[in-house]
Amino acid sequence: MRTIGANGVGRINIEFEIANSEDLVRAKDGTLPRNKVRRATVSGIVDPGAAMLVLPESIAKQLGLPRGKTVKVRYADGRRAQRREAKAALIKILGREDIFTAVVEPKRSDALIGAIVLEALDLLVDCKHQRLIPRDPSGPVYEIE
Repeated sequence: MRTIGANGVGRINIEFEIANSEDLVRAKDGTLPRNKVRRATVSGIVDPGAAMLVLPESIAKQLGLPRGKTVKVRYADGRRAQRREAKAALIKILGREDIFTAVVEPKRSDALIGAIVLEALDLLVDCKHQRLIPRDPSGPVYEIE
């Protein structure tokens, strides 16, 4: 399904896995049973015009993500606000995963996946087919120059 953003840029909807990475560390060292790791499958909008990962407050609370500092945000319509960060969010998309800090949005019902996540996971938006694809199917390749 195609969603058009406020700035006219096409965006796509996906489902992805998210977990509390601190829980995963504790499960690995045996101080937390593996079945107690807080994780969820979340609906999200991929918007390469956005920078950050944005999570609904309900998801950040459900996963018990530790809160970080207060940050300034600017919405596509020009509004500004201050929001808290949530740290230690392990995101898994198309078999690729990494740990991110997210902006917590109190009234959001879905996640927003911005350019930072796409770059870190080396994923591209295929606008024609409305999907994410790995830039290199053999694994991430990072540009360093």
